This record gives sequence, C-alpha cells and structure tokens, in this order.
Amino acid sequence: MIEQIHLAIQYLATAAISFIDKKEDDSHTNLGFSIASKTMSTRPLSEKGESLSFSYDHFALTWKNTHEEKSISLDGKTHLQILQWLEKTTAHLSKTYHYDLHYDLPYSIDHNYTYYRKDQNRLNELSQLRTLAQDTFENFLDDQVLVSEIRVWPHHFDTGGFVILENGIGVGFGLGIPDDVHDDYYFYIGGYQGHDAIDPKKFPPLTHGHWVNTGFKGGILSVVGVDKQKSLSFLNEAITSYKK
Repeated sequence: MIEQIHLAIQYLATAAISFIDKKEDDSHTNLGFSIASKTMSTRPLSEKGESLSFSYDHFALTWKNTHEEKSISLDGKTHLQILQWLEKTTAHLSKTYHYDLHYDLPYSIDHNYTYYRKDQNRLNELSQLRTLAQDTFENFLDDQVLVSEIRVWPHHFDTGGFVILENGIGVGFGLGIPDDVHDDYYFYIGGYQGHDAIDPKKFPPLTHGHWVNTGFKGGILSVVGVDKQKSLSFLNEAITSYKK
C-alpha cells in the first residue's frame, strides 16, 4: 500500500507543479495532512483557493473549490483514467495540468498502471501513523516554543519540519518511510551547521531511539510499539544535544 499511496500523492505534487509558481526549495509541492479528515492536500492551486487532496478513508482524490467537490475513487482506475479526470477537472484554469515530475521515484508507472484498494486496514494503519506524526510534531513545537510548518514532501514521502535554534543550528525532524536508514517507518531528527550535518557520535545515549551517523546523521526511533509519549520524549530529549 505504501507504493500506491506514494504514487497517488504524485497527482497532488504534479498539480502543484502545474498551477503554483515554483519555489527554489520545492515547498510549493509539499502537502498538508489533516488529522480530522485523514487527507493530504495541496496548497491553494488558484486564486479561488482550489485544492486537490488524497483521502486515506476513501482511497480517492478530491478537487475542492468554494462551491463544490469532485471526487474520483482510485480503486480499479488506471493511471491514464486518473490523468484524464484531472485534465477535465482542471480545464477551467488558465494553466494546463501536466503529469511531469522533476525527481525520480523508486517505482515505475505507465498508462496501464492500476490502483487497487486491497487492504483498508493497512490504509487505516498508515493514516494513523501520519496522525501520530502530526500530533507529535505539533506538541513538540509547543514544548520547545518553536515555529515550523509541518508538511509532507512528495518526493521522499516524509512528514517533517525545520527550525533554527538560538545558537544558529538548523534542526530537521520528521517521520520517514522505510528506506536505507531503517526498514520500517521511523521518527528522525538531525542537526545542521550551515549545510553540514552534525555528527552525533559524542552525544549522550537516547532513552528512546538511538543516534546514527552512517548516511543520515542524527537520531532515529522506529514506530514499532511507539505512542505519542515516546515519540515526543524522543524529540524533546534529542534536541537538547543540539542546543548545547
């Protein structure tokens, strides 16, 4: 299901690329997650505030404007059918929708690629992970009296934020999907002096999670058996090492 959801949100990313003025850091493509509706949504795509969202509960895309909503279930739909729906749905805009990514994904897709809603329980589990992350990060920022957007980045499909501490160190934090760093979903936090990642090898051990310095340099915490108390404790404890 991770592959299908990761591919599904590329329709949101390509809508943002098509309709929003480009930003150098690609922040125009990132997405917001709603705990209440269990959806990922684009930034406003037009002056009227129109947006495109993906729903975990309905496994569907929804185009919203101030007057109406138009949805398409992804279950049983091909990539081509979804592209045709998007082209028709956005035809009233002054710009044209194009499915054109400027980054590579770990999956291939062609016009015949078909989406299937095989396991709603797994979809629920994945939306619960995004809910846990969103809730944790909002509380973490409050605890630390810091400000950051919490966004989903469609390329690596992580939920994350970034802050600058009083000592000038930048700290990124987030929820990552299974990759070379860890073979399951995981929370992460890493510090940066300018563009250089800070090696955490001299930091004290963490109560929850552990420090790594191969490839990614920072702290990680597997989501297995983790609740908000543990994930929040992990971030609050880890950031103290970057403040010193």
